[in-house]
Amino acid sequence: MTNNARFLVLDGYPEEHRGPLAENGGTLAGDLYARMLTSNMPGAEVDIIFPADADCRLPEGKAIEAYHGVCWTGSSLTIHNDADDRVARQIRFCQAVYETRVPMFGSCWAAQMAVTAAGGKCAKNPKGREFGLARKISLTEEGRAHPMFMGKKSVFDGFTSHEDEVQELPEGAVLLAGNDFTRVQAVDVTHQGGSFWALQYHPEYDFNEVASLCRWRREGLTKQGNFTSLDDADSFIAKMQGLFEDPVSHALRWQLGVDDDVLEADIREQELRNWIAIKVRPRLDD
Repeated sequence: MTNNARFLVLDGYPEEHRGPLAENGGTLAGDLYARMLTSNMPGAEVDIIFPADADCRLPEGKAIEAYHGVCWTGSSLTIHNDADDRVARQIRFCQAVYETRVPMFGSCWAAQMAVTAAGGKCAKNPKGREFGLARKISLTEEGRAHPMFMGKKSVFDGFTSHEDEVQELPEGAVLLAGNDFTRVQAVDVTHQGGSFWALQYHPEYDFNEVASLCRWRREGLTKQGNFTSLDDADSFIAKMQGLFEDPVSHALRWQLGVDDDVLEADIREQELRNWIAIKVRPRLDD
């Protein structure tokens, strides 16, 4: 079976936020997805575009139908801001992909995009920002039977950073997982004949990416109440960075309360591998 799959990655960050992320040691969201895709499907071709940019276009000579799968990353934008053209054009693009029936997958912004483009609603989470680790994500009955979660435990943690949440699911959506902080942590949306498997948490992140994101946003996170002080934020960053550099550190694993579900890429990325197996590989044989 060939591995020459073609993926389109939609990096949802606007240009003015891509620079600060990189300057603080983080990897651009599109690059994170490209790395995850090629790691799980060696030989795959990945094109990255930035749909928040007004001049964004598909690569020359390619149409959506040329891809075996489309992936959406996170974003710093607010999806329920209808007046933001950077948001509106991404929603239109997602609707267009639904119509082509090219399967979609993604995280964070992707879950909100999957729902909004199909007629659902998102809003700011009244509990605030879920940051760092989403604890005790639990599969629903439908989630335990869903192919995206084959081989996954029924309860697990995941990397996260989001202030908005899915509030109303559209017709054709199935709630697959949630936790006490965020009701919709995973969703399967079928719309206009198209399919979108989406996670609110980030399988593409590791401890370095969370540390870098916190380094960039430490003042805002402190004002929002995620940290009691900048020193508290810096301590968190140091521990995250330390565990990235020494993942077998018993002390840091204990202090951060983490296990292999976030430390091991094979466990974190199980949902993506299942999407590839169920949604992408059959298209390679068409």
